[in-house]
Amino acid sequence: MYSSLMIHIPVLLEKVLEALNPQSGELFIDATIGAGGHTRAFLEKTAPDGKVLGIDASPKAIDHLKKELQSFGNRLFLAQGNFRELKKIAYDNAMDQCDGILLDLGFSSDELDDPSLGISFRVNGPLDMRFSGEGETAAEIVNTYPVADLMAIIRKYGQERYARPIAEAIVRSRKHARIFTTQALVKVIADAVPAGYERGRIHPATRTFQALRITVNDELGSLETVLPQAVEVLRSGGKLAVISFHSLEDRIVKRFFRDNAGTKLRVMTKRPIQAGEEELARNPRARSAKLRVAEKI
Repeated sequence: MYSSLMIHIPVLLEKVLEALNPQSGELFIDATIGAGGHTRAFLEKTAPDGKVLGIDASPKAIDHLKKELQSFGNRLFLAQGNFRELKKIAYDNAMDQCDGILLDLGFSSDELDDPSLGISFRVNGPLDMRFSGEGETAAEIVNTYPVADLMAIIRKYGQERYARPIAEAIVRSRKHARIFTTQALVKVIADAVPAGYERGRIHPATRTFQALRITVNDELGSLETVLPQAVEVLRSGGKLAVISFHSLEDRIVKRFFRDNAGTKLRVMTKRPIQAGEEELARNPRARSAKLRVAEKI
């Protein structure tokens, strides 16, 4: 389920372009290409002979973009895989000394709305959550993990204060009927938390779904793995931009930049760049996006 790129709104696009400053003939890697909004902009800015490597874990995204971006011809390289393999993928595509790398850690509206993926608590579908289609599903975790493990996942990766009652409710519920759909899990969560959860600021299932998605895709482990590879792949003076969407991701990026400042990197953002009022009016999903940028020394 991948609709036209014209519908997709890439997050912090103008700020990313300002920070990375792509020029004609340069080489860029979009390590989380998604619906291709940032990649399209990189291709346009690096015309007529610049090249872009787009990576995505989703085979659906790659197949879709082969058609959507075919007008750019051999200036675009597409690779299906996890960005934790960035160094290998870059070398395989002769992009091992590039001018800029973008890691957009969010997911596209198409992915959010795809019921077969099961990452949204608002759309009913199988409880899967695997971007690559490989490995353990969210349903397997929900239906087999003991209370202590479920509680630890929900608390650590969802930062959910009601992790214990939610985990206990999941285990009680699955004794009567296995939990295989997003809406079945939503009901269990909603029944487990107090009325007036978070004063209505967020949906009761938000943090638990986030925790499961992070676990299924090993998102934080992949981020910790890719950052040093990105620095290695960049040429001297090349720039790394990372867009995170929750504090767990941002903390990893902030720490990595800080630990390598002055030796491998020059940190260009003392504080993360966030969307302005105009962008938020166009795209409310940008509200939680934080952009950090560093230049390789």
